[in-house]
Amino acid sequence: MRAIGQDTLGGPEVLKVVEIDRPEPGFSEVLVRVHAAGVNPTDWWHRATGGLLGGQPIPLGWDVSGVVEEVGLGVTMYRPGDEVFGMPRLPQPAGTYAEFITSPARHLARKPAGISHVEAAALPLAGLTAWQSLVDTADVRPGQRVLVHAAAGGVGHLAVQIAKARGAYVIGTARSPKHDFLRGVGADEVIDYTQTDFVTAARDIDVVLDTIGGEYGTRSLRTLRPGGIVVSIASPAEASLAAVAEQRGLRAGFTMVEPDNGGLKEIAALIEAGKLRVHVDTVLPLEEAGKAHEIGEAGRTTGKIVLTVA
Repeated sequence: MRAIGQDTLGGPEVLKVVEIDRPEPGFSEVLVRVHAAGVNPTDWWHRATGGLLGGQPIPLGWDVSGVVEEVGLGVTMYRPGDEVFGMPRLPQPAGTYAEFITSPARHLARKPAGISHVEAAALPLAGLTAWQSLVDTADVRPGQRVLVHAAAGGVGHLAVQIAKARGAYVIGTARSPKHDFLRGVGADEVIDYTQTDFVTAARDIDVVLDTIGGEYGTRSLRTLRPGGIVVSIASPAEASLAAVAEQRGLRAGFTMVEPDNGGLKEIAALIEAGKLRVHVDTVLPLEEAGKAHEIGEAGRTTGKIVLTVA
């Protein structure tokens, strides 16, 4: 089968199409014929600096949407022909930049019928990150004030909608050209962080989703009301925020996304209810994975980038 591989760590130019053996599903696994694969910042981080597996760079890609080709022993959730989407194996390699992948059955869910494979492939990692941060960690409730940084990005624009679906008042930070887009997905207020200090513009916040890191975490603490929380997805180093927050009667910490059948089902339900839509900024064929990484690393994408495979 075709897949994207690399011989060495480096820039987007190291990515190339290779021929590798088609995998076989093991116990409790399914074989998926990949129709589309989402592209995420963790992909280009692993491409450039993410380390080696058996002396070789790891296979790239975690987001997938496709069709079940075979089921392994013990799988009762799916049958061949079922359309599925998900984020297999993270933080272990999944290798979704390929024509076929294997996945634990419960790392997937049924693809919402009303969206394409391209749209479904854009959802899992970003959607689960937003869901696990806002719902499982912060427990966003009706009437709360939620601040989302980089709100027009892959995680951000889904987080805005998830928070709105939970009944929150949502404020997003983004450059001015993206403000109309954010209002269109439900943001109640938008702050141009290049013109206005969000610390003074956003007050009495219950939940901050920090997708940027660095000084944003500490500065975001200043926007919180007593008992508020900053959830960082930017770096494990942000876990140090917890001590600072506790001294101020606040909460903070780092959360890392993980495979989640239940979360995928909740996201699918929001899609089917018309309360969540994913914005796909760029669609490229598998063989242009390097170009997809170049676009992503430029940091100006609105929504998501997706590779088409089948």
